[in-house]
Amino acid sequence: MHNPGNLAQYTSFTELNTAAMPPSVILSMSHLMNTYTRLPVSFTHGEGVWLWDSNGKRYLDALSGIAVNTLGHAHPRLTAALTEQISKLIHVSNLYQINEQEAVADKLCTLANMQEVFLCNSGCEANEAAIKLARLYGHQQGIDNPAIIVMEKAFHGRTLATLSATGNRKVQAGFEPLVKGFVRVPYDDLDAIHQVAEHNHDVVAVLIEPIQGEGGIRTLDIHYLEQLRKICDQHNWLLMLDEVQCGIGRTGRWFAHQHAGILPDVMTLAKGVGSGIPVGACLAAGKAAGTFKPGNHGSTFGGNPLACVAVLTTLAIMEEDQLVAHAATVGEFLQQSLRTRLATVAGVVEIRGQGLIIGIELNRPCGELVKQALAQGLLINVTADNVIRLLPAMVFTSAEALQLLDKLCPLIIDFLAQGA
Repeated sequence: MHNPGNLAQYTSFTELNTAAMPPSVILSMSHLMNTYTRLPVSFTHGEGVWLWDSNGKRYLDALSGIAVNTLGHAHPRLTAALTEQISKLIHVSNLYQINEQEAVADKLCTLANMQEVFLCNSGCEANEAAIKLARLYGHQQGIDNPAIIVMEKAFHGRTLATLSATGNRKVQAGFEPLVKGFVRVPYDDLDAIHQVAEHNHDVVAVLIEPIQGEGGIRTLDIHYLEQLRKICDQHNWLLMLDEVQCGIGRTGRWFAHQHAGILPDVMTLAKGVGSGIPVGACLAAGKAAGTFKPGNHGSTFGGNPLACVAVLTTLAIMEEDQLVAHAATVGEFLQQSLRTRLATVAGVVEIRGQGLIIGIELNRPCGELVKQALAQGLLINVTADNVIRLLPAMVFTSAEALQLLDKLCPLIIDFLAQGA
């Protein structure tokens, strides 16, 4: 039997418990629900766009926690601001006024040219708020069964309503009955929207991602968004944009829809808005503003002082360091360099994206590239089975982009050559 040795060397019950067990038992003893197929690595600390694992190996992070770590890891100003706030207040409840929350709402509305904000903890919560807002708006218009148009291959979250709005059967399977009230159409297809408008008079809103992240980094063109805004105005629908993954400067503008010069009625944010502290936001303007009244919606943790300081600090650093323009510049460099280096490689279908949200579509499933990259000290992701997804932190430099290219392009070339 394995002997744990001197008990004084162990600093916790868990450490002692695992020391007393053989390795085969340790690997299977986790009490976590089996909801993720996790990679065989555990990180201990980070700095900028670099992470170190428990063995001291360094990794270039081109995923930033799936577009979450806007400022990279251990940004000194963010660390200092959060430490100071923790020493004062973490949470007080939305039963009281929270000055930091009001400051966040003011700042987000100024950046987005919108009128009001509901703060929560995640993207799916922000989208739940948007769905509830649309239904309440519909009932206020006298529509008994309000419906929302959603897209094929969309991803809006994993709660029952948001997975029902999601266009991915893998996410939905096993959780039926799904929430009713969604009408699905192909992405980037205005004719399909017109067809629904003609035959379904219960529609009250359109919910769409300007860039489908989980769907394979698929980007709407400016004309589509311009026309969709006009259609929504014509039918008195709410235009609701899910910018959970593509918002907060990632595309080279504060919000992806700003490239088209339009204004949504509702916009949802999360991921990068708090640089790693869980924050979600549902913004409203125009005919959507004022829909919620006291008692219609709420959140225990949403917008607490700690989360709001994370948002305010993130946005301040982004403005002072001009990180939105920086994302546009470095993102364009990355995309052009990828196109140049992979131009003659058979099996590369398309390189697309905007700013620092980039997809490399291959002609075959490529999930195994994630482990190959990990072995080379690079963190990437594959989505929609065959699209390599890059979501570097907003502080990613051109020099670090070159390191990414030097690591990733040979992996892609070798992978495609093996399957030729």
